[in-house]
Amino acid sequence: MGDHEMMPRHGTAVSSSLTSAWNATGSMRRHRKMMVHNTLMHNTFFWGHKTEVLFQGWPGSSTGMYAVALTFVFALAVLVEWFNHHFSTAIKPGTNKAAAGFFQTGMYAVRSGLSYMVMLAVMSFNGGIFLAAVGGHAVGFTLFGSRGKKSDGS
Repeated sequence: MGDHEMMPRHGTAVSSSLTSAWNATGSMRRHRKMMVHNTLMHNTFFWGHKTEVLFQGWPGSSTGMYAVALTFVFALAVLVEWFNHHFSTAIKPGTNKAAAGFFQTGMYAVRSGLSYMVMLAVMSFNGGIFLAAVGGHAVGFTLFGSRGKKSDGS
């Protein structure tokens, strides 16, 4: 592929470009960036608040909306950890097995969907979003999953 090839993809034009940078050893390194729908998409980690996370145009270039996006991803990751811990403890003994099975399946589907949303947010390749996701999982695990927080039944 050349430096500026246009490729049709689902009825849209995708432009690919290569940029060069010198790394610490003095050798040339090439980075590939793609333009889709006039939006720069990174496929290496980058820092900054001008990004898109999960939805086209969100959070945009607003620092406040970027903070909302960080908080949202953090909260999603904490929620995933809550589902991981409360998944099996939500069904009481003596519950109808068919109803319990449907409930467990529904909980699993919700947990999977939330997990995939966190993954897709991280795929924005924004360093802040990545740290928010990891931090949310760590806090959620500390609150809901670590052995130090679980009661021993006494």
